[in-house]
Amino acid sequence: MTLAPETSRTTTARTIQLLLGEDWFTVCELSLLTPGRGVAALLPDGRQVALFTDRAGRSYAIDNRDPFTGAAVLSRGLTGTHRGRPFVASPLLKQRFDLETGQCLDDEEVRVATYEVRAA
Repeated sequence: MTLAPETSRTTTARTIQLLLGEDWFTVCELSLLTPGRGVAALLPDGRQVALFTDRAGRSYAIDNRDPFTGAAVLSRGLTGTHRGRPFVASPLLKQRFDLETGQCLDDEEVRVATYEVRAA
């Protein structure tokens, strides 16, 4: 999906923002995220981030690149919980990544980058 800024109206919709360095970067409107499903977004430096929101309204952002295959697919993974922690399972080899810490739940030596997220 490609999003273009709306120029004909003023919006008061809540947006998802990521902390990149010292600045907040607006990614998209919160209403475009479906609880339990991921969305990939392109960052200004060319990296991809996988965004998720859960049914309780919490949002998460991790690197979209699966470290086991190198493919940018984590946004397409299945979400769930393990011992009360939210995770996404890679759609390729099924390794699970904690959405809060980025830690791989199946290999303690592997983790993906996480981003601080807010709804503004």
